[in-house]
Amino acid sequence: MTALRTFTLTGIAAGVALAALSTTAQAQETWTMTTTWPDNLDLIQIDRHWAELVNTLAGDELTINFRAGGTLMPGTEVFDATQTGAIQAAGDWPGYWAGLSPAFSPLATTTSLFNGVDYLNWINQWGGFELYQEVYGDYNMVYLPYGITNNESGFRGGTPIESIADLEGKRLRLSGRDQGRVLEQLGGSQVTLAGGEIYQAIERGVVDGAEFSTPGVDYKAGFSEVADYWSVPGWHQSASVFGVMINQDAWDALSEETQEKLKIAAQATMAWSLAWSERESTEGTVKFIEDGTEINQLSEEDLAEIQRITNEVIVQGACEDPMHAKVYHSMISYLQHYANWRDISVPYNMSRVTDDLPSLEEIEACMNQ
Repeated sequence: MTALRTFTLTGIAAGVALAALSTTAQAQETWTMTTTWPDNLDLIQIDRHWAELVNTLAGDELTINFRAGGTLMPGTEVFDATQTGAIQAAGDWPGYWAGLSPAFSPLATTTSLFNGVDYLNWINQWGGFELYQEVYGDYNMVYLPYGITNNESGFRGGTPIESIADLEGKRLRLSGRDQGRVLEQLGGSQVTLAGGEIYQAIERGVVDGAEFSTPGVDYKAGFSEVADYWSVPGWHQSASVFGVMINQDAWDALSEETQEKLKIAAQATMAWSLAWSERESTEGTVKFIEDGTEINQLSEEDLAEIQRITNEVIVQGACEDPMHAKVYHSMISYLQHYANWRDISVPYNMSRVTDDLPSLEEIEACMNQ
């Protein structure tokens, strides 16, 4: 009787152990992830950092097989591939999808508005994260913003741009709908080129100048070899956000604990990326100067005019699309709210100080139409 009872208990224990093993096996997920960035563009380091951190934190439940941009499909196809579930995840810059919805544009960058700390604050404490979910959610995706870079380099080319008057008639490579509208009002014309095409376009004179990313990224892309002049600051992208698109079904298949680990990895990568980018930008700037690049700084008067035009363009876009209006309304509300503390903490404050912002009242009027 004792032997039978022992056998029975042993059998039950074995069954429980087997069930636990089965549960573990079913919980283990393997994802394929790619990105919009090829190996030769340093922005891929942000995507890699997150994927490696996830594999460290959640390796027992999820393994991410990361592939560089262009190795599985062209970078332009990663949105559709993630939306349909052909792959589980892809790193991106939201502005690439502004043709689907203009709301993607401010989720990626702003013209003469947010800096990197503003995006950090807004995403984490002022409702920004929820707006990423709302916009990407319409396309069957969850979005984890995990990368922030501060303002971009500015325009590089074979002729100097010393003031906004020099933009007249210039053909400039520039990303973003709002950015293009501001440039057009300043007398220039927007040329759309993939990042990998910029070097040759400058070298051959196809464009008069071009922007791409931060000084560290730009230097590693070889731009000092073809561009003698550098116009600063990078008003066209006063900061940028990067992140990972995750197929909704793939996300839902994860446990809440694993989902939380992915979010923790995104938070850690976001903080790392801002510091990493600023270090890279500093070192890149030093190298451009050492190579003889001439830097031309726009005047305060020119920047004020850019801000005036930017404000008009933001209101114009808000009146054209409700979701675009909703995102900008949230951003400008943050700036006004944060100003209560930010402005009295100068010069030790952590955000952009400006008295000239797009009109919330005009945006609200568009939202209520």
